[in-house]
Amino acid sequence: MHKLSSTLTIVVTLLIWAVFPAGATENFVIKESKFSVSETIDRLEKVLTSNGLTIFKRVDHAAGAKKAGLELADNQGLIFGNPKLGTPLMQANPMIGIDLPQKALAWKDKDGKVWLAYNAPAALKIRHAIEGKDEVLKKITGALGKFSDVATGAASGN
Repeated sequence: MHKLSSTLTIVVTLLIWAVFPAGATENFVIKESKFSVSETIDRLEKVLTSNGLTIFKRVDHAAGAKKAGLELADNQGLIFGNPKLGTPLMQANPMIGIDLPQKALAWKDKDGKVWLAYNAPAALKIRHAIEGKDEVLKKITGALGKFSDVATGAASGN
């Protein structure tokens, strides 16, 4: 009985590892920024709009915390999208609408470094079992990579 219990524990553990990755970072693209939180989001907003994307909302989490009488290090989010690219993904699986439009978050960590993160398109593909949309996901991945490089100063000439 003990051997069966041990084997079952190992199998369950392996299944959990397969469903829930050990670290959450592979679900995100995270880049250090050369700029403040506000300037990083400003730069991201500018490059997105200049490339035809729609900005739905800018969220200042630190300001919201302050209104609630709480403190939070500088932390801002941007909600944005492109229906020409998002719609085919939603046609493949409407549940991806939980993660679309896309979101980016810039924050200052305890060491004063500024970071920019967004959902990795490959992770969204897996999470929502998107099939047959690899070209769309490849385009989104490339565009987000370039846009976030501009926002963080990683692009050449910044």
